[in-house]
Amino acid sequence: MPRASRTAPVVVGLLLLSACGTQSASQDDAAAGDDGRVRAEALCPSQYTQYGGGPTAEPSVTPSGTPTPLPLPPTDGSADDGGVRVTALYGWGKESGCTGVDYSAEFEVANRGTEALTYTVTVGFLSAAGGAVDNVERIVEAVGPGRTVKGTVAMADTTGHAPEVTGAKVIEVRGVPVAEASSASGPCPASGVRLYADQGDAAMGLRVVGLHLVNCGTRPYRVDGHPELELLDEGRDTVDGVRILKGTDEISTGLGGDGGPQPVVLGPGEAAAATLAWRNTTQAGDPVNAPYARVWAKPGADPVTVVPEFDLGTTGKLGVGPWERDETYRDSAAGTPRP
Repeated sequence: MPRASRTAPVVVGLLLLSACGTQSASQDDAAAGDDGRVRAEALCPSQYTQYGGGPTAEPSVTPSGTPTPLPLPPTDGSADDGGVRVTALYGWGKESGCTGVDYSAEFEVANRGTEALTYTVTVGFLSAAGGAVDNVERIVEAVGPGRTVKGTVAMADTTGHAPEVTGAKVIEVRGVPVAEASSASGPCPASGVRLYADQGDAAMGLRVVGLHLVNCGTRPYRVDGHPELELLDEGRDTVDGVRILKGTDEISTGLGGDGGPQPVVLGPGEAAAATLAWRNTTQAGDPVNAPYARVWAKPGADPVTVVPEFDLGTTGKLGVGPWERDETYRDSAAGTPRP
């Protein structure tokens, strides 16, 4: 299902994440030394208080910048999820010289396939009882076949009431071909447009996810109609037996995706959005789960693979609304606020 919004404790990645997307592991190559040790300066960006706060004549904390290694519980091998495994867990107390980061975990991604993939890795920080304290998601970009890449996730507790973390494990791994990876920010693709899915919303078995199309190029971009979708399973094979409907009114009313298609011409910095809607009702038959969707903004466009996590139950249908201009989106390069 679409990932629910996180509540406290607040989670951060290795550095603070931008408003439009998760930071990639390729941006934190300096996070760990050759010996795999986590460096305090990488986990204490300028937005956090490093070494206990402002300057004092007699600092009470030695700025060692060294976390405390914590033992990883033994596993039955299930922690190795799709070539991803947690390799180390650290606690960051006051003596570490880092304020604001309580725990961090190192992981490694091994691409055992034959093509370069961009991974989305979710690592769970666990309590002594085995329950989830929080989950942290990271994007690891462009891991070539046969390569192994290291990454780090970090957890901050701003409430002071979270259970003590005693373990970490891989919760979920999703990988898409580099050429089809979606992005809400970063360099503009050769196509001149970005296409990505948002976190979505879920209530009473109804799922709604937005597809977003942004013209990041220099020429107008025209769409007219509905985006085209192909649903894919965990192995990124085509999922059969699901009707993809034009419009969302058969799923539910009032979702904003039941209007007729109209031509939309996006100037540079402008955006459009389309609604995906489904229900996860389960009755007779086998439920259908399709983590991925390959999306074409229009016929002939380059495909982009997004990860809406379709849990379609036994309903056998997915509603797709038409592209509509997104009047709430403003490109920051144009000097106007951007959501």
